[in-house]
Amino acid sequence: MTPAEMLSRELTEKVDALRAADKPFAFATIVRTVGSTAAKPGAKALLAEDGTILEGWLGGGCARGAVKRAALTAFRTAEPQLISVTPEEFLAELGVEAGTQHGGVTYARNGCPSKGTVDIFIEPSLPLPELVVMGASPVAKALCSLAAQFQFAIRAVEADVDLLPTSRQRYVVIATQGQGDIVAFNAALASGPSLISFVGSSRKFAALSQKLMDAGADPAAVRSVKAPAGLNINAVTPDEIALSILAELVKQRRAARAEV
Repeated sequence: MTPAEMLSRELTEKVDALRAADKPFAFATIVRTVGSTAAKPGAKALLAEDGTILEGWLGGGCARGAVKRAALTAFRTAEPQLISVTPEEFLAELGVEAGTQHGGVTYARNGCPSKGTVDIFIEPSLPLPELVVMGASPVAKALCSLAAQFQFAIRAVEADVDLLPTSRQRYVVIATQGQGDIVAFNAALASGPSLISFVGSSRKFAALSQKLMDAGADPAAVRSVKAPAGLNINAVTPDEIALSILAELVKQRRAARAEV
């Protein structure tokens, strides 16, 4: 059972609306309490992308600052967070300071008179990175089929598609193979993606890039295009080329997370 299935209908509707709008959110669940606390294990809240509580309840205001900080960390790193909001004297007994992490737990000070401890698990839900595959070539079809298993939101489009800006990560693979290459590049460059890859030889891209810059394309953006697309695995068949491209995309996505 997923967290959304354990929430009320109102909360589930809010989750669905956030997903439809490609907005990040997080579930916060109290998993353990010690001493006197307002909220008990099992209490849940839905957190917005700024870390504030949209719906639900986690007790009084003593834990809100720690929850917000942990939620922002979860969104930035795409990793769940476990926080323990603990009275200062208990932190001293444990030999940890507020703000430090030990054993996978981030500790925060609870200054409330109740002197209780609340452990809260925060699980982020981020929009899947978008993979836009331009063209209907065999490589394009193989890439769409293979990438579906690797947590990408896939869009298979024609070369003349209008790519609207998006807040999520976007990777564009141009696999038009001579059928509207320039049109596809103009659409891809205008959308400001995290990466543009071109399925074609470096010689062919050199000719296309000159045409693009002569027509007014930003030289820096053109030079940032990865051509030929994919890691060098001596790929020959469309499936092998698609595999090399997907490996490069996964490497790029993981590198982006490691930088935060």
